[in-house]
Amino acid sequence: MKRIRLLAALLLAAVTMMAQTTKKSFTLNDLLGGGSTFWNLQPKYMFSTWWGEVPVELSVEKAVRIGLNGQRQEPLFTTDDLNAILGEKVVRTCTGVEFPNPSSPLVKVQTPKEIILIDFERKAVEWRGQIQEGASELVWNAKSRNMAYCIGSNVYIQQADGTRRQLTTDGNDDVVYGHSVSRDEFGISNGLFWSPDGQRLAFYKKDQSRIPSYPQVDITQRIAATYVDKYPMAGEETEDVCVGVYDVASEQTVWLQNPKPQTDYMTNLSWSPDGQKLYVFELNRDQNFMQLYGYDARSGQKDAQPLVEEKHPKYVEPLHTLTFLPWDATKAIMQSRRDNWNHLYLLDLKKNVYPEWRGAAGGGTTCDHVATQLLTPGDFEVIHFLGFNEKERSALFVGNVTHPLHHTIHGVKLRGGKVKSEDCKLLSAGEGVHNATLSAAGTRLIDTYSSPTVARKVELIDTKNGKSANLLTAEDPWRDYNVPEITSGSIKAADGETDLYYRLIKPVGFDPAKKYPTVVYVYGGPHAHNVQASRGYYFRGWEIYMAQLGYVIFVLDNRGSQYRGLKFEQATFRHLGDEEMKDQLCGVEFLKTLPYVDADRLGVHGWSFGGFMTTNLMCTYPDVFKVGVAGGPVIDWKYYEVMYGERYMDRPDENPDGYASSSLLPKAKNLKGRLQIILGYNDPTCVPQHTLSFIRACIDAGTQPDLFTYPGDGHNMFGTDQIHLHERITRYFEDYLK
Repeated sequence: MKRIRLLAALLLAAVTMMAQTTKKSFTLNDLLGGGSTFWNLQPKYMFSTWWGEVPVELSVEKAVRIGLNGQRQEPLFTTDDLNAILGEKVVRTCTGVEFPNPSSPLVKVQTPKEIILIDFERKAVEWRGQIQEGASELVWNAKSRNMAYCIGSNVYIQQADGTRRQLTTDGNDDVVYGHSVSRDEFGISNGLFWSPDGQRLAFYKKDQSRIPSYPQVDITQRIAATYVDKYPMAGEETEDVCVGVYDVASEQTVWLQNPKPQTDYMTNLSWSPDGQKLYVFELNRDQNFMQLYGYDARSGQKDAQPLVEEKHPKYVEPLHTLTFLPWDATKAIMQSRRDNWNHLYLLDLKKNVYPEWRGAAGGGTTCDHVATQLLTPGDFEVIHFLGFNEKERSALFVGNVTHPLHHTIHGVKLRGGKVKSEDCKLLSAGEGVHNATLSAAGTRLIDTYSSPTVARKVELIDTKNGKSANLLTAEDPWRDYNVPEITSGSIKAADGETDLYYRLIKPVGFDPAKKYPTVVYVYGGPHAHNVQASRGYYFRGWEIYMAQLGYVIFVLDNRGSQYRGLKFEQATFRHLGDEEMKDQLCGVEFLKTLPYVDADRLGVHGWSFGGFMTTNLMCTYPDVFKVGVAGGPVIDWKYYEVMYGERYMDRPDENPDGYASSSLLPKAKNLKGRLQIILGYNDPTCVPQHTLSFIRACIDAGTQPDLFTYPGDGHNMFGTDQIHLHERITRYFEDYLK
């Protein structure tokens, strides 16, 4: 019997080896976004949009109506149809078209030269608007058909009849209009904001004349030259921001009357539905006091009282605009982490309450001047607010309600009275990571999701009852390849209480009797996470490639990272790197319990904040990690920008001990293993001063890091540079860790 069992085991091993040898191996071109074959190996994707309440599938050739049972119906139009109407070949694909009016058969086509509205039922061009050459930051309003855009640092508008007006004239490198401000912090991503009717335009102005110009170098010229990079470092001068409002009818601009020093940051601009008021979240320089104010759009006059106020001894971070209820313009949804978790709150702007400061579960205090109701109670984060089902009077959102790693779709009715956690109704599958687009009135949504067992699914979901129809179930595009085993689990943080989640990838052809070199991939900072319950637990393509070469890959989301609540994130406040490294060392201790992990061959790799963590781990625990590759690292937080740096570290003169303990310059002398630092030579985020200062410190200390740079690249590498980068990273581990 023993002999039979032995023969069976040998036969199984032989069959497994044969299966592996007949399957394909990945190249970096297969696994990375810049690769030539990357998109060939992605799960099938469905492009879709909404025409009012009608779901529409988009492809290169056509736009197809989808029935409420999920069945494809007749095409609304084809690419050839649109080009025939236009009389020329303008439309190359239908994947980017939009339906700007839910009740009219109009399709919007945008090219680099113009915006076109086509009536696909009458087969006629409804309207065309030329885009001025050199325009950037373009925003178009569907109701007025007015455009706003920037040329250089000035703002222009173009009305529907083609009339063009220049709103500002003194824009330059120091004074910039219409672009995003505050280095895209606080949820800011643009600088032009049309009112709902398109008759008023709000726009940012930033005066950065007091900020020194960081000398970036352009080597493409025969004699290399420098160019302007306004970079406000922590503790130094910052930009002055204000908001202008242009009235199309009067052709006049007013400025919101908000003098300093009360406000340093103005963010998340939102218009009232009637376009008469503009609402702004305002923060002080210390980022620990937020006020939400309304302004009269005609005069720029500030309301006498704020709507809400929030304070926190660490920081307050507004990231989202107000969203008004479609059926009641006196009420709006606000997102806040005042109660530790990012939740939805209903503001009744017409119901004033007696204001008093009260403690909040997030550790701060709040003062509401209007009635404020929590809509999504529970220990979870609202990750995306989707909008409303107008008929059902419900709010729809994606949140990690069922589990910290699963992002699922939920609805909560706005029926008045206290909302309980059980009132948040699950509408999607209860697992996986979901992204959804909502119909115009919110009766249905198109849900695209994946999970560790689902490559990709697309569902049409009724937002009243959660009934769904399948639109796409993608096949596994990797079925013919050698795919490593990917698992997830949890360990305790260094505080002994908090659960931390990890991703573990075993080598292809895993043999439990072997000892494998192991690479810890790390980010670790706020506003990002590395582990979630999507396909492959949110793997990165390079990790699959390394597993193919015989490495174990381990990824852990430490305290300080995203979607786990305010307290989880703020555990690292004023001492970036300290608690994060302690948690990563808990991950190392876990790895040491795995018999197949070679604890003498541990490597670490990360980019940006992860580059900071990589360098920090190599220098703080020089006997733990043998090899590291740090990309675009922060080396000393006093060199990082004001908005991000001061939020998490305060100013250098206020927190000298924190800045000293987080600086990697004094740690350069501790480096023992092989450390390669890689940076974009023109990085505007972690400017080269970080890396160059560390190299100088290592020279002075007699330690020997390696350095590689990508001239002309910024904070990240794209296209073929991305392939080259990961070849470089891989080679370093192959040379020194294998």
